[in-house]
Amino acid sequence: MSVRVKLTLSYAGFLMLAGALLMAAVWVFLLRYVPDRAMLTNPDDNLDGVFPIRSELLRVFAPRAAAVMALLLVFGLVGGWFLAGRMLAPLTRITHATRLATNGSLSHRIRLPGRKDEFRELADAFDTMLVQLEAHVAEQQRFAANASHELRTPLAVSKTLLDVARTDPNHDTGEVIDRLHAINTRAIDLTEALLLLSRANQRSFTREHVDLSLLAEEATETLLPLAEKHGVTLETCGDITPTIGSQALLLQLTMNLVQNAIVHNLPEQGTVWVNTSVRPKTVVLTVENTGENISPRLVSTLTEPFQRSTERIHTDHAGVGLGLAIVKTITQAHDGTLTLAPRSAGGIRITVELPATAPHTDR
Repeated sequence: MSVRVKLTLSYAGFLMLAGALLMAAVWVFLLRYVPDRAMLTNPDDNLDGVFPIRSELLRVFAPRAAAVMALLLVFGLVGGWFLAGRMLAPLTRITHATRLATNGSLSHRIRLPGRKDEFRELADAFDTMLVQLEAHVAEQQRFAANASHELRTPLAVSKTLLDVARTDPNHDTGEVIDRLHAINTRAIDLTEALLLLSRANQRSFTREHVDLSLLAEEATETLLPLAEKHGVTLETCGDITPTIGSQALLLQLTMNLVQNAIVHNLPEQGTVWVNTSVRPKTVVLTVENTGENISPRLVSTLTEPFQRSTERIHTDHAGVGLGLAIVKTITQAHDGTLTLAPRSAGGIRITVELPATAPHTDR
């Protein structure tokens, strides 16, 4: 049986039970006190007629009671069917939206009207889920399309170089090998970045005590030759910032932030500031750099995969376009928040805020 039928039968059953209890109350508190034999009245008592007896009252009352019970049954079934339909109408709309979502239509919304009750809360929660799911699917589709494009480009260039070398035996083999090596290295870097992104998304890592300040120092020391090559000055300062997470992933996060700050900087005399600080319940890693002015609209898209703040050119340090996307994924996997804001003097300020823990001491 459907829920509507069950509710209808329940309404009718409760109504019949209430009627039966009412009849029983009439019997217990009224009819049982009516005498079984007829009693003649005294003319001096100013009472006319004869007192009714119990058997006569039952004969008259029973058919009418049965009619009332039948009327209650019909009224309970009809009224229960109507009320159940009204109560379950929101579920019908939610079910319809669920079927549409199952068939791939994620743009449909329930938008249930009326007062805020349990059905309204369920519909609103379902609409919120559809919004997030639609955005996630769209992001995944863009990511798949961009990843396919990024992976296809080095393969197409490699094929072209091999075709040229095959058709022109006198071509410089060393130059072809060098270019193929560079293209293959870029494809490997892109594949490793995709694997790292997938690993962070799945949160398949071991959590341990980590100090962000030590990771910041390690990242700046490792990337110091790159900074010197680009004429960028690195400045690091801050407090001990203990948190819990994957040391390898958080180091990769810090490396990506510092490397991006070095590469996307002024042509010369640029500066990168790396700072760690502690707040009441969180620890903060901030990376700032000098550079060209960036619009807030562009800043809001930099964490999307394969999005760069400059033109999509492939130079030696252009990267694979997944640096900030990896930073965002690692931050979310560690229950943190990532904030990007343009600096008024040019460049960008990136803040990573993670849950703080008590300092860990080895014993």
